[in-house]
Amino acid sequence: MVTVTEVAQKEIVGMMEAQNTPIKGVRVKAEAISPLQANFRLSFVAQEQEEDGDEIIPFEGFNIYVDAESAPYAQDIVLDFVDSLMGRGFKIDNPNKIPPHLKGTVAEKVQQIIDEKINPSVASHGGHVSLIDVKDNVAYIRFGGGCQGCGMVDVTLKQGVEVLIKESVPEIREILDATDHAEGENPYYQASK
Repeated sequence: MVTVTEVAQKEIVGMMEAQNTPIKGVRVKAEAISPLQANFRLSFVAQEQEEDGDEIIPFEGFNIYVDAESAPYAQDIVLDFVDSLMGRGFKIDNPNKIPPHLKGTVAEKVQQIIDEKINPSVASHGGHVSLIDVKDNVAYIRFGGGCQGCGMVDVTLKQGVEVLIKESVPEIREILDATDHAEGENPYYQASK
């Protein structure tokens, strides 16, 4: 299920040994941001921190723990430790990026455009876009971060997101915003009176 490179294994063991309390291993937690994609978090697992339903993957000197909710997203991931211009740290490569319950090629293309073109662009304003679903050639998206509740979100949707997705994935005929913008904390949002 989870592969840990030799470099990452050495780094994990070294970090565990530097802790004041005994550590049993590392938890890989997937936080779904859409049906197609998850962000991963790593944390140490100390004594008594195992959870019911954990999948435990043994390695030399430590275990990897994956909870039941994270398991569909963690299939075949590779945990590595990299030293690059951006700094040192753990990196998770997910060859699937698509959990087993959703395999549509149109959805894969839309997610790739969101990951490679849209999110890097809206990230400069503190925002992000998540793909919620693709049904009948309609893509349902949700804005988050600085985009949720922003007064310019309609422009971002119509002149940015929609253009990029339709241009790259001609099967998509419509993009619908499923965001509850009234819940946004953005100071530019003015609720109607």
